[in-house]
Amino acid sequence: MMAKQVNQDQLYIGVDGGGTKCRATIYSLQHGVLGTGLGGPANPLHGLERTLESIMVSTQMALQDAGLRVEQVHELNAGLGLAGVNLPALYDKIMQWEHPFKQMFLTTDLHTACIGAHEGSDGAVIITGTGSCGFALVDGKTVNYGGHGFAQGDMGSGAWMGLEAVKAALLDLDGLGEKTSLSRVLLEHFSAKGAMGIAEQMAGQPSSGYAKLARYVLEQAKLNDEVALSIVKSGAEYISRLAQRLLELNPPRLSMIGGLSEPLQPWLDPDVAKQVQLPKQPPEMGAIYFAIQSAGQEFKKAN
Repeated sequence: MMAKQVNQDQLYIGVDGGGTKCRATIYSLQHGVLGTGLGGPANPLHGLERTLESIMVSTQMALQDAGLRVEQVHELNAGLGLAGVNLPALYDKIMQWEHPFKQMFLTTDLHTACIGAHEGSDGAVIITGTGSCGFALVDGKTVNYGGHGFAQGDMGSGAWMGLEAVKAALLDLDGLGEKTSLSRVLLEHFSAKGAMGIAEQMAGQPSSGYAKLARYVLEQAKLNDEVALSIVKSGAEYISRLAQRLLELNPPRLSMIGGLSEPLQPWLDPDVAKQVQLPKQPPEMGAIYFAIQSAGQEFKKAN
């Protein structure tokens, strides 16, 4: 099999870990992409053990897809782009992990998303998925805005949108807020009889649990529900401001990545929307570029 002809020093794995899922891609300098895998949530802010488990599940699936043996994990030079590791304490915890890889290079999911979106060149990227954040790499300098985490920020994200929907529905059902069709939709979704039924279902839910509700907000906005429209417009306004902040740095390109990138585009400021370009490569490829670059730097230091 082709994959088994690859020398160990040519094998890389790129891992993109976010609040909802973890994607892994195994890559060879000689043969390109060999295999891919998918795991669960991988944001250490919401659980370190769960994150490490998701990384390993996606890695094992990618090894299997590539036709490689499980023990060949030790031959992989790993690039990890993870949500949450912009916080120093979480970065340190991941770096202390006794990982199974040949080498491991860690950075934020924003960094690897940006590298992938612009195929290794300078640029800026906005992630609008479970969370939201902006990142730019221009002339060797990196800048990021937002990304403060669910509850503190993440406006315009799926989790934020879902939380706003729940809050609006609870106010409506208690007769304390504006009437909204989101109440009916969420009652049906949870098979609940009232506000407390929804509150009980959402108690202790992570950001990914709220992000699953974002589609209802977008659907009801299209049907001209005033509350849903207000939520979507507020989120898009924030993303537009975030984009304008990034564009002040004069990046050669700007891309949006994540599950809400396409649905939000029609709601963006027109001047921003016309500058958004499709990403050239996915974040996991950006993680591979990061690993190749970092391994090269390590080799130079050693020699």
